[in-house]
Amino acid sequence: MSTSRRTFFRQTAAATAALTLPQFLPETVAHPLSSADAALKSPAAWAQDEDFWSWVKAEYTVSPNLLNLNNGGVCPQPKVVQDAHIRFYQYCNEAPSYYMWRILDQGREALREKLADLGGCSPEEIAINRNATEGLNTVIFGLNLKAGDEVILTKQDYPNMLNAWKQREKRDGIKLVYLNLDLPSEDDDALAQQYIRAFTPKTKVVHVTHMINWIGQVMPVRKIADEAHKRGIEVIADGAHSFALFDFKIPDLGADYYATSLHKWLCAPFGSGMLYIKQNKIKNVWALLSNNEPDGPDIRKFESLGTRSFASEMAIGTAVDFHNSIGSARKFARAHYLKNYWMERVKDVPGVKLHTSLKPAYGGAVALFSIDGMKASEIDGQLLGKYKIHTVGIEWENIRGVRVTPHVYHNPKDLDRLVTAITAIAEKQAVAGKQKKS
Repeated sequence: MSTSRRTFFRQTAAATAALTLPQFLPETVAHPLSSADAALKSPAAWAQDEDFWSWVKAEYTVSPNLLNLNNGGVCPQPKVVQDAHIRFYQYCNEAPSYYMWRILDQGREALREKLADLGGCSPEEIAINRNATEGLNTVIFGLNLKAGDEVILTKQDYPNMLNAWKQREKRDGIKLVYLNLDLPSEDDDALAQQYIRAFTPKTKVVHVTHMINWIGQVMPVRKIADEAHKRGIEVIADGAHSFALFDFKIPDLGADYYATSLHKWLCAPFGSGMLYIKQNKIKNVWALLSNNEPDGPDIRKFESLGTRSFASEMAIGTAVDFHNSIGSARKFARAHYLKNYWMERVKDVPGVKLHTSLKPAYGGAVALFSIDGMKASEIDGQLLGKYKIHTVGIEWENIRGVRVTPHVYHNPKDLDRLVTAITAIAEKQAVAGKQKKS
């Protein structure tokens, strides 16, 4: 193993440290995979290099006994992120109003640049907040909409977002037009056409979930956005489950507005998020928590949150460095490899049905499965109770099954444990079904 790989992730650091880390606290140095090593293999080949990923796994402090396969909810932080968070937290407690407002607050601009670089956009288009829900609510409640204006969304979108739109409907009299998606799908044109056919002269906004959390379906945001913009319709993209998982840049989506939770795939501190708004659109969105210029053109108007966790915010920079040390393309390739690893091994088990595509264009790390004759809660309960595997049962609209979400700190042996459990549960269910019929 090369020296650069042996030193991989040794004390990964936040680039914001130069501005935010006090001199008496230890600075850390990032040692990413060398460009020479990285070029040796394609991301798909790196995805199966277990020596490489064993170093990644070693950076996490996850339980060795509970197999956590619900990373779609919230992801653990690598130790370097935890350490950075703790250092900043302890620092703040020495004199909160001084160190938070006068020292650490100076690091936000460096952090904004770091996130913008990862997102492939201007720092003047990025606001740092607490999660995707806050970011999307900012846009949903900040847009100038009036009674009769139509908004296109789907029954499969995230509940918090649906509830926000329902509140605007109740309060302002806008009209919500719901689509009911039949998933999974490997037809981008068919998915896009469902939205496009719903457009009318009264349509003002289309709300698209980049990756649908229940099932892992990747939606053709760009196709929908391009057609929407031809008609003067604005586009909101819910990116809670896509940022720092997929290898893409935010402007690639063509959306006017995008929000994500950084405590998901970026593995940043819990309660950290990001809002993107195209620079020429910022002035059109009222700040949810008002400042002195709530209808101004400065993206910072969306950061008037009052007192918040500066420690969590500043440690986001360390999470970005850790992510960059892996590389976006390698990270996605690994996540997709792990997803397909277990899916390929259970797809032919009698009674097991898969509800997520095996193709990378339509699914990342999140996948849904079901077992004939069993409720999702029953499967989830058995996985946890007998096998100590944490998943989540999904029963939402027309989606029924158990969601499985591995992460880069997992390996094939972990997923063999899942395959064994699913196979045993399905076989037991098949026997019970035959006995019931007889």
